[in-house]
Amino acid sequence: MSVIHKVLITGSNGFLGQKLVDLLSMHADYKVFAISMHENDNPTIGNYDFQQMDLLDTEKLNDYLDQVKPDYIIHTAAITSVEACEADKEKCQRMNVDLVEQLASYCKREQAFLIQLSTDFIFDGQNGLYKEDDLAHPLSEYGKSKWRSEQVIQKSECAYAILRTILVYGINANPNRSNLVLWAKEKLTKQESIKVVNDQWRMPTFVDDLANACLLALEKRVTSVFHISGEEMLTIAEAVYQVADFWKLDKTLISEITAAEIGQSENRPRKTGFDLSKAKSILGYQPTSFKESLKIIETQYGIFRK
Repeated sequence: MSVIHKVLITGSNGFLGQKLVDLLSMHADYKVFAISMHENDNPTIGNYDFQQMDLLDTEKLNDYLDQVKPDYIIHTAAITSVEACEADKEKCQRMNVDLVEQLASYCKREQAFLIQLSTDFIFDGQNGLYKEDDLAHPLSEYGKSKWRSEQVIQKSECAYAILRTILVYGINANPNRSNLVLWAKEKLTKQESIKVVNDQWRMPTFVDDLANACLLALEKRVTSVFHISGEEMLTIAEAVYQVADFWKLDKTLISEITAAEIGQSENRPRKTGFDLSKAKSILGYQPTSFKESLKIIETQYGIFRK
């Protein structure tokens, strides 16, 4: 008889969080616990326990952790908006760093395993493709906070996997959760003009791939940092043109602009992209191509947007 492991997913209402709840709750080896700031809006209400909680309430969170005693924590909750982090640096610190320190402390004490999501924004975009041990030089408070969170975890001496990722896209059940692909598709479908940046390069990450990478990190339980993304280097504009081509939408509605024109040249890296060889060799990670992911999203539209 196999051992049932308890897995706690923070930010379970989020884009990745919902994918993880759906993915892990299907596995008989895991008992899933999900927490979020707001009421549960995931229509998958089956084999998992949900708790609404203010994650910044240190005492309540500690009590919850002591009660549940998770063997694994997948920490997806964070303030990810560059502008929101700049506007409220104190809250950014509490959410993106102090909370991580609390979870790492629990994992060290209870010998649990922490999976932390991080970002390509810890780099300055001058020397991509980036390997895991390349020098961090974040340009924004958001990037700085995620880099500090990585350092906090490593100093805690807990068992961990840090998964850095890039420009996550896809679809889940929450119609209010948007991303580059959904935004472009929905705007162009409505015949609305859009402006897209043509001088920032990324390797967009399919959210289903990222959820699978979290599962692989959980199963392998290797303490390290891993780069998780797609394999295709695209400008934001190139990605949007591919979205338009796939759904046969009017590309004349797309206007190209520079990052400087919308004030995003100084606080966002120009070109990131990851070397994925470590994640492939150690975790067995295999990314889905951008075009193939659009086919999957089209199928999922029929499920999530009925």
